[in-house]
Amino acid sequence: MKSFLLTISLLVCLISVVTGQEKVDFVVAADGTGDFKTVQQAINAVPDFRKNITVIYIKNGVYKEKLVLAGSKARVKLIGESVEKTILTYDDYNAKKNVFGEDMGTSGSSSFYVYGDEFGAENITFQNSSGPVGQAVAVWVAGDKVQFKNCRFLGFQDTLYTYGYKSRQYYKDCYIEGTVDFIFGSSTAVFENCEIFCKKGGYITAASTHDSTSYGYVFKNCRITGDGGSGSFYLGRPWRPYAKTVFIRCEMGNIIHPDGWNNWGKESNETTAYYAEYRNTGPGFRPGKRVKWSHQLTDLQAADYELTKIFDGWLPEK
Repeated sequence: MKSFLLTISLLVCLISVVTGQEKVDFVVAADGTGDFKTVQQAINAVPDFRKNITVIYIKNGVYKEKLVLAGSKARVKLIGESVEKTILTYDDYNAKKNVFGEDMGTSGSSSFYVYGDEFGAENITFQNSSGPVGQAVAVWVAGDKVQFKNCRFLGFQDTLYTYGYKSRQYYKDCYIEGTVDFIFGSSTAVFENCEIFCKKGGYITAASTHDSTSYGYVFKNCRITGDGGSGSFYLGRPWRPYAKTVFIRCEMGNIIHPDGWNNWGKESNETTAYYAEYRNTGPGFRPGKRVKWSHQLTDLQAADYELTKIFDGWLPEK
């Protein structure tokens, strides 16, 4: 018995060291060695409207679940044992039929829905495993002050849906892959030190920023890589007229089309969308070839892209 208690104590200490947290509240393990076997069970166990952070540690495994973090579950943090082996996945897609025989739609396809504010995730792979079948979302985020660190987002079209209007989202040291419009939505989101992997051909972003929102997508010190041919990807196209996307000090592979940006077949978008770059590098950065309605920021303009300004006073945890 003493040996068993010692083992449990050492496990708790190990988890604390790995997560950097003083306390882990719930452990999820598919093999039954934790508090719950599924991630959704652990999420459901979080008291509604709890004011303190709830830390859920997820052991390595493939968890095939369609997950929902309700708006009443604030300040929840998911921490995986390892980013490569802790995988949350599902396989719905836009044209897949629901129980009424109707298309699920893009929003209905998501593997994970985040409604709760101040959500955080570390060391986890989020996946839509349906394959190249059209729109198929891995993560759909509506909550405010959301952070992902050292996470992977795997999919094809519409991988990451930053859904929430006035939602602020921060992605640090993450890997995001896809084909067409694989980062899209109306939120204000910063991607810092991330790898953006472009598969085949398409568009990295499709922002739908509201006209009253000062910042849309900001990529800082990211690496734009991929397996598509030369010039096979655009940095973005405007899903809505006032889309805003900026790439700052990013390394761009030759997969980026010299034009950089696309107007989605509407010339009127050229007068409303705001697309800009600042001191990018690599063969995909060809400022002299960019569309005339895009911008190259001055030093003074680039200074406005600090986190506290972008997030209106909120500073994500580094």
